[in-house]
Amino acid sequence: MNRRNRGSSSSGSGGGANDSYNRRRSDVARNRNNDKEEADDNNNKGADVSFIVGTCSSMCPERERVTRERLRDLSVFERLYGNPTKSSTDLAVKKFCRTLSAADVQASDVRPLPVLEETLSYLLSLLDSREHPFEVVHDFIFDRTRSIRQDLSIQNLANERVIHLYEEIVKFHVISRQRLQCCSGANISSMHHLNMEQLAKTLTTLYNIYDANRKPDYIHENEAEFRSLYVLLHLNTSSGVMGEPLSLWFCKLTSNLVKSKEMCFVRSLLRSYRNGNYKSFLRTTATEATYMQYCISEPHIREMRSLAVECINNVCYKLQPYPLLRLSQNLMMKEMDVESLCHECGLEIRTDSDGSIVLPTKQTNFCSPKEGFKNYDLVGIEIERLL
Repeated sequence: MNRRNRGSSSSGSGGGANDSYNRRRSDVARNRNNDKEEADDNNNKGADVSFIVGTCSSMCPERERVTRERLRDLSVFERLYGNPTKSSTDLAVKKFCRTLSAADVQASDVRPLPVLEETLSYLLSLLDSREHPFEVVHDFIFDRTRSIRQDLSIQNLANERVIHLYEEIVKFHVISRQRLQCCSGANISSMHHLNMEQLAKTLTTLYNIYDANRKPDYIHENEAEFRSLYVLLHLNTSSGVMGEPLSLWFCKLTSNLVKSKEMCFVRSLLRSYRNGNYKSFLRTTATEATYMQYCISEPHIREMRSLAVECINNVCYKLQPYPLLRLSQNLMMKEMDVESLCHECGLEIRTDSDGSIVLPTKQTNFCSPKEGFKNYDLVGIEIERLL
């Protein structure tokens, strides 16, 4: 069937080039078994699903929508006028299927690339919804983007348009990482863990597709920024976010990628972090980070500020309390936020004879703030650059 252009990159430019491309694309298919969980989580027979061409023209196959209406299995975003037993083609979005086998897959249940693009655009439009708590919005988009990845994997799609889809899904997980930290509830910790897990898997697949579409001395438009996220996720070696050590990972990058401004930024940040140079870390983040890089760096900003307070408390002269104004400048924080941070660290602050607020040093009750402590603004960051 010659449905809409699926961007399968089949030009007649010579057998050798096509053979090379096809080999790389086959590698992507094998490497994307984490999406074929997508067939990834099912420990089932994702590998048995042969590549097909989807023919479903709506965001959700009709037979799935009808079944879920009957079972009252509709998200709040899929209910027509709030009715839990009724949806429509404009609201229902295909769910992720954990147990997938060759016998279950029909072309009419799989969405082709143009429909997947429209579906993702619709899902991301819900991110700014104020009608429901963010964790509800996240849970819906989280499941439905996994389904998009599943449909892409089933069809073995790995072209430039697919790269854009994966980049947008990565952005969703990065934004969720930041916003979930501001949520409260019994399930937030689990949601955060699952979000980080899918962020890692989506990045891995995206990197494989970048490589499959590699041309000599060529970097994809946003590749350097998305590659830099891997480094930021590895700032803390104990995070266990993704498996390969940075030393090995850097060796696999092309020289053009290594020299890109995005990679130079994260390498500088990595040095500052490992050397405990909090001033350089904060200043570099404020002046150079993109929005996604800032979202990933936020927990480390808190960590470096806590380290700075600990160092000043331990090292400075006891008879000369440290001025809070100077500390706020060093940490790129508002003075009232520094006061709050010191309290979180178990430290007392005082007002000296001149009326200035100071931090008495050599206090013995310092403690690192527990995970989930308050976020503070980074004073001096160029907000316009992040938007």
